[in-house]
Amino acid sequence: MADSERIRPPWWLKPMNKIFMAAMRLGLTSFGGESPIVLTVPGRTSGKPRSTPITPFTVDGKRYVVGGFPGADWVRNARAAGVVTLTTGRRSEAVRIVELPAEEARPLLRAFPVLVPTGVSFMKNAGLVTEGKPEEFEALAGRCAVFRFDPLSNGVHNP
Repeated sequence: MADSERIRPPWWLKPMNKIFMAAMRLGLTSFGGESPIVLTVPGRTSGKPRSTPITPFTVDGKRYVVGGFPGADWVRNARAAGVVTLTTGRRSEAVRIVELPAEEARPLLRAFPVLVPTGVSFMKNAGLVTEGKPEEFEALAGRCAVFRFDPLSNGVHNP
């Protein structure tokens, strides 16, 4: 994706993500009925762990996440790493992260506003959709990354 296509997140997103992650560490795991988790991935150049809250969703027994901003750092880091750590409370799980081609992403993006309603206002605020209708989300295929989480053998570890 060219830098000109990259949508910059709002200034408040990083501070808000830090607040969400702190609340999640304290055991507050539900925001608006959905359960966000923390995705941690090594930085592309620094190699340092980078964490961001995400809200995955499940379709046909498989877990997915939509990258809310085209070209977001966590998306680019995940593409480079191929493996990420998902953390809920004290439970961490290493998983393979697989980006889906646009054709496979379309039906998942169409289901997104129903499965992750808090994501609708986020995407509206980002200027990616206007009304939040399923067809608007489906049209983001190829622009917003959709990832599937695949288990690794023996990927669960508890600190």
